[in-house]
Amino acid sequence: MKFSIHNGLRGRVFVGVGAVLGINNNDYPGELTTVINSVIQEVKSRFALDRLKDEPVIRHYRDFYWHELGIDPTKQRPAQEALLRRILRGEDLPRINPMTDIGNAASIKYLVPIGLYDIDSFNSKDLVMRYARDGEPFNPIGSQQRTLGSNQIVLSTVDGLILHVYPYRDSELTKIRNETKNVLIVTAGVPGVNEEVLIDSAQFIIDLATKYLGGRIGAKPVLVKDETSINITN
Repeated sequence: MKFSIHNGLRGRVFVGVGAVLGINNNDYPGELTTVINSVIQEVKSRFALDRLKDEPVIRHYRDFYWHELGIDPTKQRPAQEALLRRILRGEDLPRINPMTDIGNAASIKYLVPIGLYDIDSFNSKDLVMRYARDGEPFNPIGSQQRTLGSNQIVLSTVDGLILHVYPYRDSELTKIRNETKNVLIVTAGVPGVNEEVLIDSAQFIIDLATKYLGGRIGAKPVLVKDETSINITN
């Protein structure tokens, strides 16, 4: 699988990419619940709700929303900030399915947006990060189909199936389901964010999925800034 970033976006976005294969996403091991709860307690001790907007990593994503996407980040919050604010208000992390919950735990731990995609839903086709076309359709999780504008950044297959609106909204068509076996991991970076955090967060996801969901490493995390071949081994 080739993963590329369009020329017009190079230097403006970069991602960590890895894969885990053969997971059991139906059963929820008690040990995984314990790990996720420990992450929740960790972030509660590290962050305060009234100062979250001043955290350097959160600030980088907010600036990206304002200056690159034209989105007010106080109205459409970065995905990881929205999750973390929920936790700091005393609510629980959403529980959807084991693999998705691992991704959400990684997102609040490392403060980066995490995208998880069912590899079989797009047949391992080559992927590209690019600007959307005006009027291009997108099927967000939990919402009706919408049309995109040319200022929005998407991750799509080379033949046009959109997996993700960068860096905050995933597609209903490629989401992780209980029957999902093979998962592509994409951790979203913006200028100012330490590149190693993207690798570390992807590795955290792989470690938990292999330990608790019976998966195996499909591809070790790599940083993609232009064009890279992701060798997914069965």
